[in-house]
Amino acid sequence: MTMATETFYYFAYGSNLLAKRIHIQNPTAVRKGYGYLEDYSLDFFHYAARWRGAPATIVEQRGKKVWGAIWEIDNSNLADLDRQEGVHNSVYKALKLPVVMPNGTAMDCRVYQLVTSPYCLAPDAEDRPYERQPSKTYMNIIINGAKETGLPDDYITLLKRIKHNGNTGDPQLSLELEKPIDEL
Repeated sequence: MTMATETFYYFAYGSNLLAKRIHIQNPTAVRKGYGYLEDYSLDFFHYAARWRGAPATIVEQRGKKVWGAIWEIDNSNLADLDRQEGVHNSVYKALKLPVVMPNGTAMDCRVYQLVTSPYCLAPDAEDRPYERQPSKTYMNIIINGAKETGLPDDYITLLKRIKHNGNTGDPQLSLELEKPIDEL
């Protein structure tokens, strides 16, 4: 007789890198470390009113890596995470992908990707179109989460070079999540 798994692993590469952010709707989340998706690139697409800019997604791109946090979450929060990611509105879709950890081992994690994937654009592209620019608030949260997670310095430097649209996001969410704010 096998026991049912009571938790799942989730790979966060956007705002859910930050513990304060993921715990808003997923209080059972426990950070288990970090890793990367191989042959994917970080991108931004599909303007989101709450963030007042384009949210993050992953796009297949050979030879690239997207770093992020690995969270272990109780199954009781799975529907909450799906709702947060807009699965019910066909904004994001859930995937199960191998995440490579710093020691070289891989583990399967739940990952979200926008349903409508853009053509691949380098994260730090100078000519990033306005509709594909994240808000300043969103990028501050991602960068603070990347630092909190302990992601590699060169990846954090890449995140800081991503062109944002200067907008601030949802004021209530921003006040809570951007403290302390790191200027871009």
